[in-house]
Amino acid sequence: MFKTFFRHYFELPEKAQSIVCLGGGVGTAQILKGLRHMPYNLTAIVSMADDGGSAGRLRRAFSVPPPGDLVNCLAALSDEESVIKELFLYRFAGQRYGKDTDLGGQKLGNLIFVALVDIYKGDTGKALEEFSRIISPRGRVLPATLGDVNIWAKTADGKKVYGEQNIDLGKYKNRAKSLKEVHLDPPKVKTYKAAADAIKTADIIIVGPGDLFSTILPVIIVPQIKNLLLSSKAKKIFIVNIANKPFETAGFKVSDHINTLEAHLGTNPFDKILVNSNQDAKIPQGFNYKYVNVDTKNLDKLSGKIIEGNYVDESFAIYHNSQKMAAVIENLAR
Repeated sequence: MFKTFFRHYFELPEKAQSIVCLGGGVGTAQILKGLRHMPYNLTAIVSMADDGGSAGRLRRAFSVPPPGDLVNCLAALSDEESVIKELFLYRFAGQRYGKDTDLGGQKLGNLIFVALVDIYKGDTGKALEEFSRIISPRGRVLPATLGDVNIWAKTADGKKVYGEQNIDLGKYKNRAKSLKEVHLDPPKVKTYKAAADAIKTADIIIVGPGDLFSTILPVIIVPQIKNLLLSSKAKKIFIVNIANKPFETAGFKVSDHINTLEAHLGTNPFDKILVNSNQDAKIPQGFNYKYVNVDTKNLDKLSGKIIEGNYVDESFAIYHNSQKMAAVIENLAR
């Protein structure tokens, strides 16, 4: 009471709430885009297990952390009108899955990150700090882990699939079977210190949206991150995907997404779970995605946590709409 009185009396500014997003990829980038102009301290913590596409090629060729999600999330935090953002996201013509040392298919931002890591003699933290200063983001993007890390998964029928790219692209037999679990290699990989510190001081922790087995889980099952997530007093929000990606979560209902998280964490730590209820928008042609079915009867025990709403981006219906998500998160942050 006295703190509130003195703050108003002396017109002291309110301390900005800290929001930490765990995940990476397009899903996290969409959330950051919506929140970046709001008065929050934003931190995204992304997986370092990516071994596919152009980022995986750079990882193998130069022994650096995969820069793809780091660059995408930094770009999401930049100003829309900035040409710098367009430069960082510019992709050279060519194949994303070409030879490791080929320029074709690479993003300029990824190459700049590799150069900065080399300039700072392998100090990823210093490279990220300088990268952030160049792109002028409204927040931070941090790697979840230190050192070399990979993932492997097990399908519903017990088959093992090694590597993020193989999991992501369904490069395994009997792809009709969705995945059941994912593991880190090595299992006791160390957490990047700044990432752990961000979670410790977070007011709100957001998990998802994103590829469940190749993007989200590889962050939240990192041992220290998992423990911090479970013990944190922050408000915890899980954002269920708009649509199921082929191979990874084919046929998953909302309850399947939640149960999978619970199986990997040992409990359900989330205060609120955001579920898209608008499935009228047409999924873009050429994408073999299907909307995540909201199986209400299996969600009874979570009735106080589930918040259904129209969260879809009608212009590209496998994504969340950034502004819609920012509005609902702002409401939950009060």
